[in-house]
Amino acid sequence: MNHPRNPLAVEKKISPSDKKPSLSYVLKRLWGYLARYRWLLILALILTVSSNLLALVGPLLSGYAINAIALGVGNVDFHIVFYYCLLMVIFYVVSSIMGYLLSLLLIRLSRKVIYQMRKDVFNRLVSLPVGFFDRHQTGDVISTISYDIDTINASLSSDLFQVITSVITVVGSFVMMLTISPQLVLVFVVTIPVSILLTRFIAKRVQPLYRKRSKKLGELNGYIEEVTGGMKTAKAYHQEETFIHRFDVKNKEAVNAYFAADYFGSITGPSVNFVNNLSLALVSVFGALLYMAGGISLGSVSSFVLYSRKFSGPINEFANILADLQSAVAATERVFRLLDELPEPADAPEALALENIDGTVVMEHVTFGYEPNKTILHDLDLKATSGSVVAIVGPTGAGKTTLINLLMRFYDIDQGAIRIDGHDIRDVKRKNLRLLYTMVLQDTWLFYGTIYENIAYGKDGATREEVIEAAKAAKIDRFIESLPQNYDTVLSDNAVNISKGQKQLITIARAMLMDSKMLILDEATSNVDTQTERRIQSAMLKLMENRTCFVIAHRLSTIRNANVILVVWDGRIVEQGTHEQLIQNQGVYYKMYLSQQNEY
Repeated sequence: MNHPRNPLAVEKKISPSDKKPSLSYVLKRLWGYLARYRWLLILALILTVSSNLLALVGPLLSGYAINAIALGVGNVDFHIVFYYCLLMVIFYVVSSIMGYLLSLLLIRLSRKVIYQMRKDVFNRLVSLPVGFFDRHQTGDVISTISYDIDTINASLSSDLFQVITSVITVVGSFVMMLTISPQLVLVFVVTIPVSILLTRFIAKRVQPLYRKRSKKLGELNGYIEEVTGGMKTAKAYHQEETFIHRFDVKNKEAVNAYFAADYFGSITGPSVNFVNNLSLALVSVFGALLYMAGGISLGSVSSFVLYSRKFSGPINEFANILADLQSAVAATERVFRLLDELPEPADAPEALALENIDGTVVMEHVTFGYEPNKTILHDLDLKATSGSVVAIVGPTGAGKTTLINLLMRFYDIDQGAIRIDGHDIRDVKRKNLRLLYTMVLQDTWLFYGTIYENIAYGKDGATREEVIEAAKAAKIDRFIESLPQNYDTVLSDNAVNISKGQKQLITIARAMLMDSKMLILDEATSNVDTQTERRIQSAMLKLMENRTCFVIAHRLSTIRNANVILVVWDGRIVEQGTHEQLIQNQGVYYKMYLSQQNEY
């Protein structure tokens, strides 16, 4: 199969997260979530319309009741007054009950939408390539999946239908005012355009501020996550003040972003409220003049004033919730930018699922860089025969871990080919490819659960006997059995209740349980002391039997028996051979080995 240059090398230049989605695009995507629950949405709309229409009848009935009182001095038709007042009570009570049911319905609707959205975001995170997590802070990702989605939730449960309510109330009130007195409606010909222009003017300037606020909060969360994870190191180097100073800078940036967004957002409500109060004053003045001229009844003036308040109220409320809506839009943009991140490219339709492999791995003219125009590996060649042990050594940043990333296809190479038993790994299904390897990494990863669950994690359906045998092979069984609940002992968050060496041994036991043909050990004993390391050498040798092994090692004494040792320097293999051959050559490896011997 013909394999062109890695397309991701171009895609890295333009990430979806760098693009600013348009408002119409964001709303369209959000509607996609709402439309899944269209029956709840339709019911909510019916309740909204019905509740508001019933509430709109109130001012009209109030006017009829006032006209009945104003028939003459001492001549009040109490039957009519009580009749209209009773109708008002009934309409308002029914409207309130519908409003309560609407609130319950909106909570249910927003819960479903947010559950699905958070699920989609997490599923997207799981499908993203490793490169995404190399480029983004963990805290920023957590901020998106928690704070930003919570912001959307708050807006969906209140603001969205508040806007719809406002539209119904404004339109209904306007129609009722037209039927009462078209002359008085002319007052709003001046005030409404002023309100609209004022709101638009402020909104255009506030929206970027809310976007910046979400961004700064994500950066602050990312920094906090980074510092709390390395607090021991910070204290060991007495750098608390340095981190406090950096936190103060980021905290100040976040607070300033919050202040700017909230300050300018809060201007909208009072400004529009001033215009609305001005329109109410004008209506009262001109209504009184029109009444004295006999052009309108007192009850109609009262009804018109009430409708004008209903007409102006939603406009003012919309101005007040505009800040919340803009915050929600900014949060929605961040969520959808994450959802639009490119997942790992799909396997080719004709991709293979390799089985019963020998485990021969070949790299041919491999060139790779994490960023365009910044090559890490240069025209690299490598051959690991079935069952051989290939050790990879070199200084920090030489490209050792990059080799492992390419073998596992966490990244696709830019040029060249990597083959397993003659098959290009780009022609192999990713899941199948990664299951061909067992990995023990320098950074141990254990999840919240029992020791048994953590060891059995790598093999579906592993029995307790298999787990115990794996623990014995890794020389960790005595420690586990010394615990009160032995294999059922629950590891706390990040397994802080056991030592780093014990964590590493548990991950080695996990690897013992796997039956993969190839093995990757990336500084696998870096967290184990020298005495413990020697005790598990036999176990490691057993683990490596009949497997093609790639071993990244810092302690050169641990890879003396490797079939071939590759010395990687600046992305190139500068030396290769057995330990004895490389010592005799007295090159780079010899100097590295000699320096370590002097250290010890």
